[in-house]
Amino acid sequence: LIRKALVALLSSEDDLEVVAEADKGEDIVRLGCLRRPDVAVLDIGMPGVDGLTAAAELHRRLPSCKTVVLTGLGTPTALRKALDANVRGYVVKDASPAHLVDCIRRVAAGERVIDPELAVAALDADANPLTARELDVLETAAAGATVCEIADRLSLSQGTVRNYLSRILGKVGARSRVEAIQIASECGWLWPSAGRDIGILRYRSRR
Repeated sequence: LIRKALVALLSSEDDLEVVAEADKGEDIVRLGCLRRPDVAVLDIGMPGVDGLTAAAELHRRLPSCKTVVLTGLGTPTALRKALDANVRGYVVKDASPAHLVDCIRRVAAGERVIDPELAVAALDADANPLTARELDVLETAAAGATVCEIADRLSLSQGTVRNYLSRILGKVGARSRVEAIQIASECGWLWPSAGRDIGILRYRSRR
């Protein structure tokens, strides 16, 4: 419903033409290379491949296509991940339709368009002491995974996972995995969905 409304909105602009639409992340790169748009408007949370992974691959395969992210994740962590994926525009879903259209036009013209308040929040966010691999481990733990499950999902040994978790606790000053997840979430270091199942982890930690 939202995608069709966006297509109708953008198609009503005289200088914009919608050449393709996709309902799954894995279709983005294929359609992009086939139709070769000037700008791709993507959500972050898509079925299958997420929008930022698709944006990074689209940039690699079709660098002439610039990406605008339209998302409900107005957080410094999401913005930093988007910038790492070579996203040129970042619009939150409570923005006006006119703002989205203006962003698309400006990105097509070569500008980078980021909400100033969100950009400042990203700059002011506390420095993240965790490595990318430590974040992988903590985000997987935040989804409720046991040490064994984390090891399987990340192709690590259980001993290595325990070592990672120990280092994480020391770096963030936490006494437990639950506390480490809470600290990392509050500081904006974890992907926004990572802590949704924290109650599962709390239950398992008592077993």
